[in-house]
Amino acid sequence: MALATLFSRALDGMDAPRVTVEVHLANGLPGVTLVGLPETEVKEARDRVRAAILNSGFEFPQKRITINLAPADLPKESGRFDLPIALGILAASGQVPAAGLSQHEFAGELALSGELRAVRGALAMAAAMHAMVENGAVHSFVLPVDSAHEAALVGGLRILPAASLLAVCAHLSGRESLAEIAVSPAPTCGIHADLGEVKGQAPAKRALEVAAAGGHSILFSGPPGAGKSMLAQRLPGILPPMTATEALQCAAVHSLAGSFTPAQWGQRPFRSPHHSASAPALVGGGGNPRPGEISLAHHGVLFLDELPEFQRSVLEALREPLETGQIHIARATRRANFPAAFQLAAAMNPCPCGWLSHPSGKCRCTPDQVARYRGKLSGPFLDRIDLMLDVPAVSEAELATRGEGEPSAVVRERVLAARARQEARQGKANARLSAAEVEIHATPDAAGAALLAQAMRQLGFSARGYHRLLKVARTLADLAGSDTVGAAQVAEAIQYRRGLAA
Repeated sequence: MALATLFSRALDGMDAPRVTVEVHLANGLPGVTLVGLPETEVKEARDRVRAAILNSGFEFPQKRITINLAPADLPKESGRFDLPIALGILAASGQVPAAGLSQHEFAGELALSGELRAVRGALAMAAAMHAMVENGAVHSFVLPVDSAHEAALVGGLRILPAASLLAVCAHLSGRESLAEIAVSPAPTCGIHADLGEVKGQAPAKRALEVAAAGGHSILFSGPPGAGKSMLAQRLPGILPPMTATEALQCAAVHSLAGSFTPAQWGQRPFRSPHHSASAPALVGGGGNPRPGEISLAHHGVLFLDELPEFQRSVLEALREPLETGQIHIARATRRANFPAAFQLAAAMNPCPCGWLSHPSGKCRCTPDQVARYRGKLSGPFLDRIDLMLDVPAVSEAELATRGEGEPSAVVRERVLAARARQEARQGKANARLSAAEVEIHATPDAAGAALLAQAMRQLGFSARGYHRLLKVARTLADLAGSDTVGAAQVAEAIQYRRGLAA
């Protein structure tokens, strides 16, 4: 047979479209021609495949070999096509039976010895293949061993792990079948730092609990050493456990970035990029768009320490995903959509030196310097943060207190109860409510409405601020076990909303 056809998967944002690998052998000057918009790492497959075939004990045909990766207008990247190209050459030259190729999909990078190496995006490829299986097309997915364990997390697929090209050929020839892998892990919560280790800061702990209960964004402002970073790092430990769907979505994003391991399954991510990070590093991008930090924090926490030190353009790029939970990346020839339903936690100093309002009186910043420092954060960006809290320095008496405060496990129980009320009422966290849903589920009683109207007149909240304030008040009511939003909840939400303006 001079022509062989196999199937593989490419990566296009969060999608993994099917790729048809066609290999044709013809008479003429020996050589390998690779077409179908391959990038450099795919073109280099010619040398890897040749060495792998020879070192596996097969013959490399001395023919004119043409390899087509269809569709032709879809860019192909990485070494995932090494395995299907090698099998196509062996099938076209009659060294491997071609009858069963159509019942499999293949992906894997070949070492020169013929061994298979893991590929990026195995879970995303398996998820796309699962959609085909649901439509009645039954296939097996042949992957390197390390990638197979990742792909098996999708469930409902026949995943065949292979250690080498020779093992795949033995399976196709019927000599030694590859053993199917089946992994169905239960979601885990992971090990996080305990909130009880933070001494003092009762108001900040309360705000952190509110943020966890409703999925709200939070900003801490205070002097160095007040515990802002400690508080933010303990937020994942009081969040509810991930559902199976959330765990799969989170794992798929990390698989695309090549950073996923099965041990991460079910753990809410905590991403803390340095303030020198660029906008593409946070939102994603590149010639072949890849997820950035906000997508890697999907269903988890994105912590931005020293918030005003980030470039203003970087912070402004977060405005859309904070609202929509999605990021749309457009380049000249490529477009990609990535999920970005992250929970923002941020920390900053109150002034350039950091000691404004400190009891020691060490601050020497002028009012103009303080205004310029805080002016690095735009009004539209701050308007999208639900809770803004001043975190004062911890007193000597609080530091000398022995024993721990309320542990994360106790706080987490209250958060779980509040989230359960939200799921039963509206099927989502309060922070994700639309404006219309806020009017339905978060309308305050008469006393609360009067207090809210007064705050709107005196503090000049925007329409967005109005709705976000009601979302926080609704969360406070859920924590209190109340079906209605009262004046007490509205008053506490106003204090969180005043933030830096106070």
